[in-house]
Amino acid sequence: MQVDFYQLSRDPVEQVLPAIAARILGLGARLLVVADTADRRERISQGLWAGPPESFLTHGQAGEGHEAIQPILLAPTCAPANGARHVALADGVWRDEALEFERAFYFFDADTIEGARASWRALSKREGVEPRFWRQEGRKWVQGP
Repeated sequence: MQVDFYQLSRDPVEQVLPAIAARILGLGARLLVVADTADRRERISQGLWAGPPESFLTHGQAGEGHEAIQPILLAPTCAPANGARHVALADGVWRDEALEFERAFYFFDADTIEGARASWRALSKREGVEPRFWRQEGRKWVQGP
């Protein structure tokens, strides 16, 4: 399984996640977005609404009903009520439940970098896990070593 580490240095997760979510939906897949606080999930929801009308990303929040039909589901835990096989950890906190998905996107910033480093070291040693690192350079994402 692949785990993509995204170091947020320029833009917050609510501005970065929509592009990744759009790519996942473009593949015909579903995405579970995990964030521990309702406030962060609401900011992410607003980010998914913020693009041009033709790029609107249909999504819902866990606990609001109709979770099973949501292409993108925002939730406080890694329980994929929408059947997602891709998960985005959007609050800088690694959860081992993410390893049950086909692919994980792990977003972290300066406040959560130590946890990300520890997670990288642990995941690098796990059989069947391929961690990849991405960092922002200007407006582009560059894969790091």
